[in-house]
Amino acid sequence: MAGDTPELPQNNSYDSQNIAGRDRRDVLGKEGQDGSAHISDDQLEPPAEDSVPLTAEVSAEVAPVVEEFMGQAAQQNEAAAEAVPEHRNRPGPYISFEHVSKAFGGVSVLEDVSFYVLPGETLCILGRSGVGKSVSLQMLMGFLKPDSGTIKVAGDDITAYDERQMQAVRRKVTMVFQNGALFDSITVGENVAFPLRERGELSEEQIMQVVKGLLEMVGVAGMEDLLPSDLSTGMKRSIAIARALAAQPEAILYDEPTTMVDPLMAHLLGDLIERLKEQLHLTSIVVTHDMRFAKKLADRVVFLHAGKAHFFGTMEEMERSSDPILSEFLQLDELVVPVT
Repeated sequence: MAGDTPELPQNNSYDSQNIAGRDRRDVLGKEGQDGSAHISDDQLEPPAEDSVPLTAEVSAEVAPVVEEFMGQAAQQNEAAAEAVPEHRNRPGPYISFEHVSKAFGGVSVLEDVSFYVLPGETLCILGRSGVGKSVSLQMLMGFLKPDSGTIKVAGDDITAYDERQMQAVRRKVTMVFQNGALFDSITVGENVAFPLRERGELSEEQIMQVVKGLLEMVGVAGMEDLLPSDLSTGMKRSIAIARALAAQPEAILYDEPTTMVDPLMAHLLGDLIERLKEQLHLTSIVVTHDMRFAKKLADRVVFLHAGKAHFFGTMEEMERSSDPILSEFLQLDELVVPVT
């Protein structure tokens, strides 16, 4: 029922042995003879048979640095998943909303909403416009505070965190906004380099190599010197994902990634988000009204309606449901030309 705290499923699709049973190493890998850190080939998760490796389009001259950088991210995310407190002897949620409510000017937007996403999984938040999908992400990022309820990240209750504490959370969880939220006054390359320089762990030469590789990885190669104003909406989204990856987050939130982009770009963005989950073990929440996009990505979905979590479960369970509100939403979606 809407508002009840969702129980973790007995047979969830998250394989705890993939994390807990793996041979753990230091996040930086073994040191080479020159004292530099190296990532072994097995640290970047091998892609599924039908999945393109993340670094497949990365130039040979920057591939070693980029592969090491991505290997670090994969190991970090495995370690983060392993560190999440268990729930009843099963892997616990990386992100959870527990009985969360939010109103603006006396108008309820979210009422007693509960859902979760496990480490390394993708949750899609579905619903029509104005039902609080994006508000959920803004509360998770600390831009808004819930009126009641509890929000947890990696087992920590962040509901009452102040701005300083939220800055630490945002180093773990980052967000790709609808408009990309790029810095308009600096180049694409400088945008992607910004979190790398903030971290202060790489030389300037390494930063430039990682920037080049990340842009190639997300399909916008050679755009380092352009300004955001020179780009299409889809390109801005891709670059925003590259900038998010530069911060090596444990989770990425996507706010309507396919809105105002053409079908081909929507398909490419979906493929990229899926590969990030498979190969980097990234936890993701995707706000969308696009059912086909959700079917491609979601391990679970939460459907918001009239301020409540009307449904929370797998896509298969949603499609099998006889609930009239869900049926109407699914039938309306059938009228939309499929994204191929």
